[in-house]
Amino acid sequence: MSDDLDRAAKVLAEASGVSLVCHVNPDADALGSMLGLSEFLRSRGKETVCSYGNEPFEAPRWLPELPGKEALVPPSRFPKAPGVLVACDTASADRLGSLAGRVQKAREVIWIDHHRSNDGLGTIPLIDPDASSSSAIVVRLMERMGGDMPDTAAKCLYAGLLADTGRFQYESVKPDALRLAADLREHGFDHAKLGQALYEDNALAYLKLMGAVLQRLNLVPEVGLVWASLTQKEMADAGVHPMEADDLIDAVRTVREADVAAVIKEQRDGRFKASLRSRGGHDLATLAASFGGGGHRLAAGYTSKADLERTVEELVAALKEHAVTS
Repeated sequence: MSDDLDRAAKVLAEASGVSLVCHVNPDADALGSMLGLSEFLRSRGKETVCSYGNEPFEAPRWLPELPGKEALVPPSRFPKAPGVLVACDTASADRLGSLAGRVQKAREVIWIDHHRSNDGLGTIPLIDPDASSSSAIVVRLMERMGGDMPDTAAKCLYAGLLADTGRFQYESVKPDALRLAADLREHGFDHAKLGQALYEDNALAYLKLMGAVLQRLNLVPEVGLVWASLTQKEMADAGVHPMEADDLIDAVRTVREADVAAVIKEQRDGRFKASLRSRGGHDLATLAASFGGGGHRLAAGYTSKADLERTVEELVAALKEHAVTS
């Protein structure tokens, strides 16, 4: 990826303005890598604009803790034909939602990603499936460009690294990820407050809803699957925003009797999105790709075109096919 880093650094150095996007329903690595790069570019005198293709345009509850959010605009205010477009943490163009069409209209597209299912998007692909996070790739790009990293950028990138390593417990955590965390912590920001905003800041209504969902967990022992479902009506009745329920998978995945955990959540359009996690017995990236989704080996997702019952049946069948044999 060295030559591509050089090309990307040159394009960004010569650009007066840069447009940045990340995937819909962004997690901390998506927003952290995008806003972190935006803050770095702004420190070098560049104009930046950032967005993601959610309609309606809504923010995660922890966004106020990330610097650089003033660069965020709704999709309607994002440039129609960007000169330089940077896509962050996005495995496929459709994951850009309503902003997917901007890719074809941009002159240069720098695609920063670490999903194994990414097949090499952009005019300049900065794609490394072995990277701990997209934020880590952004740091490499900054280093190639040269210059000091602002504290605000470091905070955003630390958030991304923290999230995509599972607070440094996932298999993606190699020594270089820990060294990067140490380097970022040299900057002046409150990492404890950031961690609290990301992981210890739930509404009472969400915890009550989570309790109700956990009461009806379903175990399919023949394929090592535990799954839970959540409908739009349940979230509305509980007064819980759908984005608040994204972390439900982290509770379901702790069930020791299963290798694979799934949370199947109804979307606004009536389709069901399956979020998957594995302890190591299944290749979830390959499984999700078979349904038009993607992700990592042990963490992936896809959107089903079937109803809930059929979605579960198809998932069980796919798990039998994609089990990892030793």
